[in-house]
Amino acid sequence: MTPFELVFAVYGLLLGLAIAEVLGGFARALKLKRGGKAVRVGWLTPLLGIVVILDLTSFWLLAWEAQSQIVANYLTLVSVLAIVGIYYLAASLIFPDDPEDWPDFDLWYDRQNRMVIGGLLVANIGSWIGSIALEFVVASPEETFSGTGDAVEVLASLGVLVLLLVLLRVNGRRTNAVLLATVSLLLLTAGIAELF
Repeated sequence: MTPFELVFAVYGLLLGLAIAEVLGGFARALKLKRGGKAVRVGWLTPLLGIVVILDLTSFWLLAWEAQSQIVANYLTLVSVLAIVGIYYLAASLIFPDDPEDWPDFDLWYDRQNRMVIGGLLVANIGSWIGSIALEFVVASPEETFSGTGDAVEVLASLGVLVLLLVLLRVNGRRTNAVLLATVSLLLLTAGIAELF
């Protein structure tokens, strides 16, 4: 087993659980919506779920790209556990555990959004710090700045961080919806830019 495989086993398990939390929330909401109970799901909670899934996917890919640099030691495992643990906690707060108790999911969003968005912000900053640390500690010879794709990816990632900070401060539901949609587009842009 390579050092990357050891670290990725922990990483993949926890990220998979975080994604399952979000998808499970979507499933509970759909089941409730299709049932006889009147529930207003709205746009905010599903948009936040999409943002988290896209962010988790980009984080998963970040680990794959850094596989030649990852070493298996206690500090690495604790760092991975901390970042992915934050992602898991954030993912578990997106949808209510008992959706039938929340006839309007926008009210749930109003209560939980800052915890989820704050968690995403902390996890993203932690992953940036980890990436920078890996560049300094274990330089990868095949990693070079490849131009436009890398520049777009970096700018989109910075845009995501800025918008997450803004989302922590704004209150309007429409503003939140527009910002969440923009974060989703930036995450998709960063992922697509990686292809170039």
